[in-house]
Amino acid sequence: MPRPGVDELVATILDPGSIEPWHFDVPDSSVVQPYRAELEEARKATGRRESVIACCGTVNGRRVAVIAGDPAFLGGSIGVSAGERLTRAIERATAERLPLIALPVGGGTRMQEGTVAFLQMVKIAGAVMAHKEERLPYLVYLRHPTMGGVFASWGSLGHVTLAEPGALVGFLGPRVYEALYGERFPEGVQLSDNLAERGVIDAVCEPEELSSYLDRLLNVVAERPVVGTAGPAATPRLPDVPAWESVLRTRLPDRPGLRELLQHAARDVTMLNGTGDGESHPGSVLALARWGDAPCVVVGQDRHDQGRPLDPAALREVRRGIRLARELNLPLLSVIDTPGAALSKEAEERGLASEIARTLSELITLPTATVSLLMGQGTGGIALALTPADVVVASQHAWLAPLPPEGASAIVHRTVDRAPEMATAQGIRAADLLRAGIVDRVVLEPEDPGAERRQFCRSLGLALHDEIQRVVSMDDAERRERRRLRFRTLGLSLDPPIGRAASGTRWVHREELPGVPGA
Repeated sequence: MPRPGVDELVATILDPGSIEPWHFDVPDSSVVQPYRAELEEARKATGRRESVIACCGTVNGRRVAVIAGDPAFLGGSIGVSAGERLTRAIERATAERLPLIALPVGGGTRMQEGTVAFLQMVKIAGAVMAHKEERLPYLVYLRHPTMGGVFASWGSLGHVTLAEPGALVGFLGPRVYEALYGERFPEGVQLSDNLAERGVIDAVCEPEELSSYLDRLLNVVAERPVVGTAGPAATPRLPDVPAWESVLRTRLPDRPGLRELLQHAARDVTMLNGTGDGESHPGSVLALARWGDAPCVVVGQDRHDQGRPLDPAALREVRRGIRLARELNLPLLSVIDTPGAALSKEAEERGLASEIARTLSELITLPTATVSLLMGQGTGGIALALTPADVVVASQHAWLAPLPPEGASAIVHRTVDRAPEMATAQGIRAADLLRAGIVDRVVLEPEDPGAERRQFCRSLGLALHDEIQRVVSMDDAERRERRRLRFRTLGLSLDPPIGRAASGTRWVHREELPGVPGA
């Protein structure tokens, strides 16, 4: 099946009748024969002045800007004139505060113009970064082929990066590699499908699916959170369930995980993939989603994909999500549901401890609003790394501990047999975490979450919607100071803990906890 040309592709993305071409009067750079003849031939064949086009239009009624390459014009290569046109288009999109959709293609530098053309990639990348610094979305769809400097500049800077199926995507062209090294480049490495599997790009989608994909993305990344007006949450008195019973409940194999939570309780969900640097982990989740009218970046762990213990790649994926929240000025939701991190030679050599520290520090200092959900098991440093937030919500039987209770028992009692005793002593259950000021809100669970999956997920989803709205409504400076004080004073003899008192809202109060006297 032939791939669509650039005009056809743009027409499939933008609403009919909405396309407004952007024209820029850019003189040719110094052009000599025989290059001038090639240039004139390309202009005659394509009907355009250069290898790039720019326009604005709407995607489902939302105004956006589009920049794209045309492989029919000297292979989509970038010279001085093309680079200037691209840069001016990006700058105009920034000035008009439009989301920017990039459709790169081509082999990079126009060799006929040499080094000065090569360095056009610098100013193009600079314009993209200036656009992103204004908290404006930059979404990329890589086409066949996207190589060299095109891929290494405006093709690799997307908040989200999609690609055509079977597209050749890479830095060094196979023909150049063979000429330089005398052997063929390994088959399949530079195909978009392989790069998606490796975590370099987010997803592969057909051109005819691109418009709906972009619409779903824009519903999150181009929206600002609605300031909440929800009243205080009313939670019934929490049953006095032993901590060990909660631990066992969270270990049941049919308990819903994060992906099911997104499926049943969120909308406009786009699952992203990997770190963007060639790493990914099947148990790590990175997504863009809306909880009602509250858009956010979601990071976390899914209990059903942790056959391989969580490793540094999982945390680097979380840090990508933190970066997205910062760049797009979106709230961040971190979801904890893990039996613990990988304990292995590979994890140590790849920097597990330093990734925990970096994730922890980036979350505690993230300027955007943050909510953390303790959904099930919360074990060890990887759980700790995702805990810092303006508000922490816990499912009724969720728990948080430095080690599994068996591990704590082995350290203290030299046997795992006293794990139930240690679970109680360490105060790991949601009710204990609420009392300690670690958790702000507990959401009751149905008796059997595995049998009542939709109810379980939707109850959590409603709570998340309320809390995201609540933290977004706070003054930014005040909210960040409260976050700092929350953890600065944790465990000290302050009644009530600052993290809950400062918010001025009533969630689950101390008198609603079993065996805890009212204030």
